[in-house]
Amino acid sequence: MNYRSLTAQEIAQMEAQGCSATNWADVQVAQDFDVQYVHHTRFSGHNQIGAFRREIELPGGLKIHSGIYNATLHNCEVGDDAHLYNIHNYIANYHIGCNTCIENVNALLVDGKTTFGNGVRVPVMNEGGGREIPIFNELSASLAYILTLYRHRPEMIHEVEKLIDAYAEEHASDHGYIGDNVRILNCGSIKNVHVGDYAELTGVSRLKNGTINSNQAAPVRLGSGVKCANFIIASGVEIGDSTLVDKCFVGQGCIFDKHYSAGESLFFSNCQGMHGEACAIFAGPYTVTHHKSTLLIAGMFSFLNAGSGSNQSNHMYKLGPIHQGIAERGAKTTSDSYLLWPSKIGAFSLVMGRHTHHADTSDLPFSYLIENQSESFLVPGANLRTVGTIRDAQKWPKRDNRKDPHKLDQINFNLLSPYTVQKMWRGREVLNELVALSGENTEVYGYRNCKIRNTSLKHGVELYTIGIQKFLGNSLISRMTQSEWKTMDELRAVLRPDSEAGKGDWVDMAGLIAPRSEVTKLLNDIEAGALTLADIQARLETMHANYYSYEWSWALEKLEQVWGCSVEKVSLEQLKKTVEEWKEAVVNLDKMVYNDARKEFDLNSQTGFGVDGDRHQAQADFEEVRGSFESNSFVKAVLEHIEKKSNLGNKVLEKLNDVRG
Repeated sequence: MNYRSLTAQEIAQMEAQGCSATNWADVQVAQDFDVQYVHHTRFSGHNQIGAFRREIELPGGLKIHSGIYNATLHNCEVGDDAHLYNIHNYIANYHIGCNTCIENVNALLVDGKTTFGNGVRVPVMNEGGGREIPIFNELSASLAYILTLYRHRPEMIHEVEKLIDAYAEEHASDHGYIGDNVRILNCGSIKNVHVGDYAELTGVSRLKNGTINSNQAAPVRLGSGVKCANFIIASGVEIGDSTLVDKCFVGQGCIFDKHYSAGESLFFSNCQGMHGEACAIFAGPYTVTHHKSTLLIAGMFSFLNAGSGSNQSNHMYKLGPIHQGIAERGAKTTSDSYLLWPSKIGAFSLVMGRHTHHADTSDLPFSYLIENQSESFLVPGANLRTVGTIRDAQKWPKRDNRKDPHKLDQINFNLLSPYTVQKMWRGREVLNELVALSGENTEVYGYRNCKIRNTSLKHGVELYTIGIQKFLGNSLISRMTQSEWKTMDELRAVLRPDSEAGKGDWVDMAGLIAPRSEVTKLLNDIEAGALTLADIQARLETMHANYYSYEWSWALEKLEQVWGCSVEKVSLEQLKKTVEEWKEAVVNLDKMVYNDARKEFDLNSQTGFGVDGDRHQAQADFEEVRGSFESNSFVKAVLEHIEKKSNLGNKVLEKLNDVRG
């Protein structure tokens, strides 16, 4: 923008309007600047002022003209059509964007050179240190996962930290930025904070040393009483109701409210925190806690639903808080559950009661971990057949709160994937090994500080087998239906993998499910100093984009183990058998979910309904509130799924019957 000096007449009029300056020569204005819209303003240092041409409409419909009223500015640039009113102390060292409204603010300043939260070290998972993560604007859950858990590769960690420190230095400045179309109303002190476009700050108490990465597609909203220090807030975040945030990264689409307290933690996409407290946690995508008495501490979580009063303990009282724990994706904790760290909870498992024996259930996913007379009892695979697990898997994509087209976290929502199915495969082996070691008639088996009843073990083997058959069949049929084929040679060509990538172990990098081999290649390239931060993000995005290609390589490797031969030698009968097993597994699992859903509508569930009448009135009241079992949308979807998959299986079998030799 081209600025000019004030004329003598303009200076005289401004002084008549209660304005003053340390040196009027240091105040420059836009070419079409109108002096009538600046009143009772003091200028210090070098200031540049835009033109004020339009009115601004405030909440409630009040219209005010852009301009500067009752303010002190020091070394500021004020964009066109900004509105500054009633700044109680002063605004110092800020560029203020166009169409931005700042009213009733105590102080807004940058004091010396600052990185605006970039490079702040967060001692995640261990308050005593050792896993400090340098946060920055573009931090993704998967990169944070690497920095947090791959400490056995110090050279690689050092390379990433160098890149982040360089990024922080590039973003360091002694001047701050308030973007275009920002609203900062009735706030306290804001110091060393970068505020992106379209942000809304209303009644915020205090902000210090941070960045608010708001934009037009995904505005950030901070509300009454909020206090944040040493932070990075990603796009689309909402924080309100006296929430406290200290030394935190808050990822895209997160919501904090109702006096939540978060310290020294990382939160990634779509986390929600209300009422409770988080300390030194790695909250992967969809970590959710809504209860006042819930504490999450020194743990790693993702797709977590924490019940009321959930708690963990990480203190080794002589040496301080050095314990940590992991709850793998999809874990749930019931009300008043407790875990003594260190512990490791398997994927999609339910934790009920108090557990003080350092359980490790990571090889037995989809399980119930239940307290019984101070002992931890494990029910393997039980969560595979529950309506809650299926519902969770369906709701997460629908609840993606990210509006920003540039998504930092790569999130795979699949319930069954090589990551979870490899665990079921291993889990089945573990359970069979327990039987081989202790005998088929053993009443209770011991496993990693847990106990497993005989009936639970046998049922777990059956459930894991069904889950494995369902996934492998899904993957096979998906591959078969991607291309046309009429002969076995053509079909074998379709079934050949795209590459070797995908075979072997898989990992869940806080939402990104990927082959360990591809992750290792990435780590090697980082360690060699061959990648920038943008390169790392691009590689993570490529892994996510190639998921289904990788998945087929892994699934085919397992299918070849089942068949006892390579895809080049698989027979038509073996393929038919796999499809038949898939169809049976899908139907059986859906029927289990269907029967579990029916429990939501039994007589016990109707207790408390129709309080002043008989059983018929209770049922009528219940159905008015909850609906009937047959009309429930989820129940209908399960029945439709059974029919759809049965038809698909029959079509594939018919096509296989027509295959020529």
